[in-house]
Amino acid sequence: MAESDAASAGKSTSAEPFLPYGRQSISDADIEAVVAVLRGDWLTTGPAVQQFETDLAAHTGGTPAVAVTSGTAALHVAYAAADIKPGDEVVTSPMTFVATAATAALFGAKVVFADVEADTGNLSVEAAAAAVTERTKVVAAVDYAGHPAELDALGKLAHDAGALLLEDAAHSVGGAWQGRAVGSIADLTTFSFFPTKNLTTAEGGAVVTPDAHLLDRARKFRNHGLVRDRAEQRYPDEGAWHQEVHEFGLNYRLPDVLCALGSSQLTRLGEFKKRRAEIHARYSAAFADVGGVATPPSRPGADPVWHLYPLRVLEGRRKALFEHLRGVGIGVQVNYIPAYWHPVFEDLGYRRGLCPNAEAYYEQELSLPLFPSLTDADVDRVVDAVRDFF
Repeated sequence: MAESDAASAGKSTSAEPFLPYGRQSISDADIEAVVAVLRGDWLTTGPAVQQFETDLAAHTGGTPAVAVTSGTAALHVAYAAADIKPGDEVVTSPMTFVATAATAALFGAKVVFADVEADTGNLSVEAAAAAVTERTKVVAAVDYAGHPAELDALGKLAHDAGALLLEDAAHSVGGAWQGRAVGSIADLTTFSFFPTKNLTTAEGGAVVTPDAHLLDRARKFRNHGLVRDRAEQRYPDEGAWHQEVHEFGLNYRLPDVLCALGSSQLTRLGEFKKRRAEIHARYSAAFADVGGVATPPSRPGADPVWHLYPLRVLEGRRKALFEHLRGVGIGVQVNYIPAYWHPVFEDLGYRRGLCPNAEAYYEQELSLPLFPSLTDADVDRVVDAVRDFF
């Protein structure tokens, strides 16, 4: 899931201020880190980039990182690293922002949508297994709402088919699955650092991989595909200035000024995770006796970083509750329209009804405000508004 999750902007019709569903948390230390870079010699391609990649690796079980300009860029870079070509198949979840699928389609891949688990919204192992063919090159799981997917089973499924497992962890940086850090399990893991995510670089993302070959391909693609190592060049004796492009890439470099913000934010990732968990638990306890909703589950062995609180609104009342909450200044959101419902996929022949669980999940899902600076009083305001509706 990439940077679809723009904090809801709006005006409250109530006496209370508008409460967005997500927003960044910026400290004086964050500002000082950015200012220090602005006063230095490097605004981009400098030491703060490598420092941020090193700092991020400390939260991914030591897995090396490649910083890029967005969560979407991270997915594009990851598929490039996997050498996706026309005719290859990518099996993925429809319960995600469109970028998870679109960036594979841009390489000419056939995107194969597999259904999700009815309760978590994560890619179903059984559905993915039924979707895999001899042309499958990547199985792309999504950690919906911050809850890790069934990564062990999905990894085995992908590898048995000769494919790679890509974990779209836009929602789950800092989380873990069965005691292993998110970023240390899949062949390729992508992160997003959009303002509503678990930490921010304003815009930004990263690809992490333990595979040296994939890492090298990712680094080259994010920098136009440039080859500067003379040992790899076709014409190494041209001169000390010489550089070559062997495969096309793009400029997806995340500048130092934003990497400095990311490194500063990482020092508070544990704090952010703790507060998100507290808010999540407060919501779940408050709605336990409300018959018209279902609260999000957590699988044994999952250590989520709750990016979203996906409340399930039953009996077809989601739209009415959405409008009620927006009307009292609470900026709820819906995450997500099934990816293949977008006209761009419809025009490619995809039809509604393809993934029944995902479509049922979408029809019920409502994301409540969830971000670290949300106060208990803010949470209670949301709870009271929901309970008033029912």
